[in-house]
Amino acid sequence: MFDRIKPHVLALFRIVVGLLFACHGAATLFNVLGGPKGGGVPSVGEWPSWWAAAIQLVGGALVAVGLGTRWAALIASGSMAYAYFVVHAPKDLWPMLNGGEASAMFCWAFLLIAFTGPGAWAVDQLFTRSRSTASTPETVPA
Repeated sequence: MFDRIKPHVLALFRIVVGLLFACHGAATLFNVLGGPKGGGVPSVGEWPSWWAAAIQLVGGALVAVGLGTRWAALIASGSMAYAYFVVHAPKDLWPMLNGGEASAMFCWAFLLIAFTGPGAWAVDQLFTRSRSTASTPETVPA
């Protein structure tokens, strides 16, 4: 039973993680959903806050809909690893003490998505199906 529903559970995981990540980016860039944590809206191009928020918004949305899922998840995972080690780890190594729980969880969640794939209900599947259908030679009865 678990193997049969695995693609659907992966899809739900991907959608929830992607939407939550996109919400972080939207909050920072557009001062919505409670606004940015720890400060105001960054100026366009401001390093690293504006770029992190842009990756969160775009990467989260791509992962949620399942478009370019593996690459978007890999980039999102890397951005959260950067956030953890540059922003949080200098305060303390342990996430509970340095405020980096969300960065650590998003990092590992996106890494899992990058390696397991999007699951069911992904836009990526439309391209995979059309490519596999186009490359399958038609058999002609002899």
